[in-house]
Amino acid sequence: MTANHGRPAPGAAHDDTAATPEGPPVRDEAAARGPSQDATRGASVQDDTVAAVVRQWRAVHPDLDTAPMEIIGRINRCAALLQQAEDAPLRRAGLSRAEFDLLGALRRTGHELTPGELARETFSSGAAVTKRLKQLTERGLVERRGDTRDRRVAHVRLTDAGRELVDGILPEQLAYERTVLAGLDSAERGDLAVLLCELLSRLEGRPGALRI
Repeated sequence: MTANHGRPAPGAAHDDTAATPEGPPVRDEAAARGPSQDATRGASVQDDTVAAVVRQWRAVHPDLDTAPMEIIGRINRCAALLQQAEDAPLRRAGLSRAEFDLLGALRRTGHELTPGELARETFSSGAAVTKRLKQLTERGLVERRGDTRDRRVAHVRLTDAGRELVDGILPEQLAYERTVLAGLDSAERGDLAVLLCELLSRLEGRPGALRI
């Protein structure tokens, strides 16, 4: 999920003015008042690329409530930057994110899985899983065996090479994640985890989920 609400490129310079296509920059009165305040936590929200986007939209549509962008936009931006960094070791190993997800599912569950089970574990379609398994099998990272009672069913497991690959990449990703979160203390990390869990549960349609 990387919708950007039309945000500028990373590192783009910005100030308290927002340019319009038709003329010179327009002063954003909301920006002039300084950083926005999170009403629920009372925390000062620092300036970043999402804040620049919000200011620009407020200048174009002052009648719209752009507050959700301050949360969803930052979640999307964080997700994009995190995935970009964490995909680097995957690219070096010649893996796509989706392929690593399959290998990771087999490693963390610790046992064989059918293609259907892998599809559910990785939120993928059956056809996509079949294609990825073919590629991983050809590389010697997974192997399949037929079910002794039902020839239509296949069981997939990691090879030694597949297990070593996952175990080599995961610590590098976790080290990066620890570095990212180092600026938050344990209480802040706990609060953030709870809030994200609540949001994800609602989006996934669990009891009490948000209906759209």
